[in-house]
Amino acid sequence: MLEVKTLDKPDERRDFPRGHLEAVHMTDLDFAVATFEPGWRWTESVAPIAGTDTCQMHHNGYVLQGRMRIRMDDGGEIEVGPGDVYVVSPGHDAWVVGDEQAVVYDFQGQTARDFAKT
Repeated sequence: MLEVKTLDKPDERRDFPRGHLEAVHMTDLDFAVATFEPGWRWTESVAPIAGTDTCQMHHNGYVLQGRMRIRMDDGGEIEVGPGDVYVVSPGHDAWVVGDEQAVVYDFQGQTARDFAKT
C-alpha cells in the first residue's frame, strides 16, 4: 500500500477554546498538527468536549514550537519543548507553559479521531 496526503489540505480541522488541530486520516495513521495558545489547558479547553476529567488518549508526539507541561493522573510530571519526542499514556492533563503558543505533531493509530471532537 502507498498513501500520501498533504497538511496543506487537511481532512479536518477541530477548533476548541485557545487552540485547534488539523488532521489527515490515513489507513493506519492519523497525523495531526495541534496549535495551543498561551493559557490553553486540557482540563479547561477540551475536558468539557471529551466528557472526562483528564485526557484518555494515548499520544506519540513531537514538539515543534513552545513548551508544554504534562501531568499524569498518578502524579508523574514532565515538561516538553522544541525538538522533544514524547509518548504519553491515557490519564493526563497538559497545558502551555509561558507566553508562546505550542505547536505539536501527534502521530496516532485511528484512536486520535475522537480527540476534541464534539
